[in-house]
Amino acid sequence: MALRFIKNSISPIFRVVIPDLPNAKAYLHFVEEKFKGTSKAHASTLIMKLVSTKYDGISRIREHIMMMNDVARKLKGLDMEISDCFLVHFIMTSLPESYEAIKINYNTQKEKWMMNELISMCIHEEERQKLEKPNVAYLMVAGLKKRKKNYVSLGFSISQF
Repeated sequence: MALRFIKNSISPIFRVVIPDLPNAKAYLHFVEEKFKGTSKAHASTLIMKLVSTKYDGISRIREHIMMMNDVARKLKGLDMEISDCFLVHFIMTSLPESYEAIKINYNTQKEKWMMNELISMCIHEEERQKLEKPNVAYLMVAGLKKRKKNYVSLGFSISQF
């Protein structure tokens, strides 16, 4: 009964690769051995993502930190646990120069920040940077003669305007 339930929960594409075995324990053991290499490749992909990710400044800082935290959580599920302190340091290195004040603040303090403290500090810094950045709108104005001249060069007649 359990074996039938397990077989039905596995995608038909993968069921073809797995031979019929007498019991659920043997079946699960075979599946584990067959797909062990896949978890190693997945772990390598996750590690490369964690190492190469840098904050782009376009998305929100919270999203960036949560994405890196999620990658670390997935690695923990693959028996490659990353401590919170190490992850905080790692996230700090992924931040651009505009967050240098937070990095200096963190490095000069004796106590280590937890993830929630890092998120709140980075969000505060992000909001501060938005307030400092001026809102600019550029307006271009051309005289009527120049506009008419451009339309004529494009093949339009002046009477159309």
